[in-house]
Amino acid sequence: MTIRLVLAGCGNMGYAMLSGWLKSGKLEPSAVFVVEPNAELRRRAEPADAMPDLVVIAVKPQVIRDVTASYKRFADGGTTFVSIAAGTPVATFEEILGGLAPIVRCMPNTPAAIGKGMMVVFSNPLVPDNVRRFAAELLSASGVVTTIDDESLMDAVTAVSGSGPAYIFHFIEALTVAAEKAGLPAETAKLLALQTVYGAASLAAESDEEPGVLRQQVTSPNGTTAAALAVLMGEDRLTKLLTDAVEAARLRSIELGK
Repeated sequence: MTIRLVLAGCGNMGYAMLSGWLKSGKLEPSAVFVVEPNAELRRRAEPADAMPDLVVIAVKPQVIRDVTASYKRFADGGTTFVSIAAGTPVATFEEILGGLAPIVRCMPNTPAAIGKGMMVVFSNPLVPDNVRRFAAELLSASGVVTTIDDESLMDAVTAVSGSGPAYIFHFIEALTVAAEKAGLPAETAKLLALQTVYGAASLAAESDEEPGVLRQQVTSPNGTTAAALAVLMGEDRLTKLLTDAVEAARLRSIELGK
């Protein structure tokens, strides 16, 4: 399937996704037209002198309307629009482009920059099945792809996987501080915190066991892990804290989408 693609926006996320598409061979450089790229990417791009199959909108939400409007000439149904802009619903694109445009909304997260992202996709009914499949395959170059059928859930997606890397980064920060206060040198504390989170996440991803089972396997009765978990899990402290954090992010996502 030969696809011609316009990438509108080549910031951190747009550049990371483009790099993944090209490195994986999912797109040929000659099939891509990048709008406002850096000099290196400009040399690899080909002008969009014909109607593209996909227009990927990867700009900041505050300029979405102006940027998207400039592609309205392609909104007759032959081109599918893919948005990775946070907080911008499909209805906004339908308002700008009219009622004939197939639209895919994707919520990625920053690990997409190294091909480890979580990509959640919602499509309006006008997206053809073959294009839907190709878009998912294309996005898979940046990480794992899953779909939702109810767009209102995208606010929860944003709160969990979109904002979630920041929660993990802060956990690493907090564990590093705790390690230093326990007497470890700063560099050792950082290494232990970072590698422990990375190793545990990798094990959870590769294991057939549920995370709760893995936790139990590490926890000996009346041992050191049990003592620590009594603090974290007592009165569901950590679960309640994360639930409140995710809800705060979800509500803010709803506000930003209005």
